[in-house]
Amino acid sequence: MCTAPADSLLLLHEARAVADTLLGDVLRLPVAKALDVGTAAGMDRAVALLAARLRRAVGRADVDAMREAVAVLDVDWRTTTAAQRRRLVAQALEAAGQHTALIPSRIQAPLGDAAEEVVASTRSHARREQGLALAARFNAMDRRVAHHIVRTQGNFVRDEYGRRLDAFGAEARRLVAEGLEAGLERSDIAESLERAARGALIERAPFYWEVVAGSFVGQGRAFAQVSSYAEASIRRYRIEAVLDEATTQVCRYLHGRTFSVSDALRRFERVEARARPEDLRQELPWVRERLDADTGRALLYVNRGGQETRLAEVLRSAAGKHDDVGEFRSLVSDRQLADAGVGFPPFHALCRTTTLAVT
Repeated sequence: MCTAPADSLLLLHEARAVADTLLGDVLRLPVAKALDVGTAAGMDRAVALLAARLRRAVGRADVDAMREAVAVLDVDWRTTTAAQRRRLVAQALEAAGQHTALIPSRIQAPLGDAAEEVVASTRSHARREQGLALAARFNAMDRRVAHHIVRTQGNFVRDEYGRRLDAFGAEARRLVAEGLEAGLERSDIAESLERAARGALIERAPFYWEVVAGSFVGQGRAFAQVSSYAEASIRRYRIEAVLDEATTQVCRYLHGRTFSVSDALRRFERVEARARPEDLRQELPWVRERLDADTGRALLYVNRGGQETRLAEVLRSAAGKHDDVGEFRSLVSDRQLADAGVGFPPFHALCRTTTLAVT
């Protein structure tokens, strides 16, 4: 089996951890073990490592789910009634769901370990690089942050696999109906159903775990930064984007904007009180981009409960450029950005943007 780059990185990281243990415990030599999520390179490495750990933890659950579903659906559909067809699809989803239901519990351990690492790294970076007066130990909010991101990420994963199964169920019913109408053989319908199951449950998985890891590390870092700012009596912070070729229009627009630490703390408390993924998406929506039909310009916006809030128009794009934010016509104030849930990263999938204390 081919090893993905992130999985290779995990092997190297684990080998290094063993070497560090030998150096530290046996030879008594000082070693630096911790990741530094405060840097762009450290952030990328943390995301890649967590994604690899999540894929390892999940194992073959999604493959087993696909096989179980396909096995149930491998029947001669021409001999079935409409009621039997509905029942077979429901049975296939139930069989697959028994395997996908294992996934949220399997990822709890790697997420828990990662949460501790992210919070510890964030505190260390704020103390070392920003000069904040922070205690060596986690404070109470740090522990709340770690607990919150593990709990909510598990809920998001459970919700994602539920939506995948629902989508596959709808697609399976369509394929069977169209296959029967077209007079397809059993093998032809089975082949189309297997392709649909593979697409829903397997083909999206590799990149999906990168997105999960990026969101988890990014949100954990942002919440832990807010916790550190509050502990150090910092009143405001600013958004700091990584301005390179890969930086999105969203992060270029938000670069340099400042927000209140107290507002961010209140936002965290509202987020912490919610458990359902749809509620969390309303509190912390990702910023999206589309072309405005009237102006032809790129438009940045958030969508909360079907209601769109326009944030900015792109007047000059700096996409693909270093150290250039571009030019924007802002349609909201920083206060309105915070009210819309756009007060701290991540602002989109695989967002690398961070925050800095305003002192």
